[in-house]
Amino acid sequence: MIVRTAHTHQLDPAVLDAAHALLVELFAGELDRSDWDNCLGGIHALAYDGDELIGHGAVIARRLLHGGRSLRAGYVEGVGVRADRQGQGVGTALMDALEGVIERAYDLGALGSSDEGLPFYTGRGWRPWEGPLRIMTPEGLVDTPEESGWILVFGGAVHVGYELICADFRDGDVW
Repeated sequence: MIVRTAHTHQLDPAVLDAAHALLVELFAGELDRSDWDNCLGGIHALAYDGDELIGHGAVIARRLLHGGRSLRAGYVEGVGVRADRQGQGVGTALMDALEGVIERAYDLGALGSSDEGLPFYTGRGWRPWEGPLRIMTPEGLVDTPEESGWILVFGGAVHVGYELICADFRDGDVW
């Protein structure tokens, strides 16, 4: 297995189509167009076994507000491993690559976890956000308490009990 990293603009449309198809299959119809769009415009980690794509993850830039500061966050999106390759270290290799990008290019990492992913991420040192979560929308600040326990951070000089505001609104899942 090899893991390749590349910015969206460096990837051939066929590679992007394969990554999209992999995620659609893995998330059993729960991945809509906005979810895929949220994976684009950053660094992709692509796991291959020979010529076969077996895993994908991406880290994109988002702006988070915390403690009176604006932080550059490397936000992890679209992490998935082909079903027959799960439990073989592929997810670990993808996250090693993405966390390396976060450590070198951002103030901290953040992601919205699924139920299934939570033990994996917390086992890698990602911390659940404990304080209030809000999103800046065109109508103003909106509380997002339904995300409590599912938003995780990695690194950074932050206090997980304080307020965290996502300053960039987007279509689909705001976190």
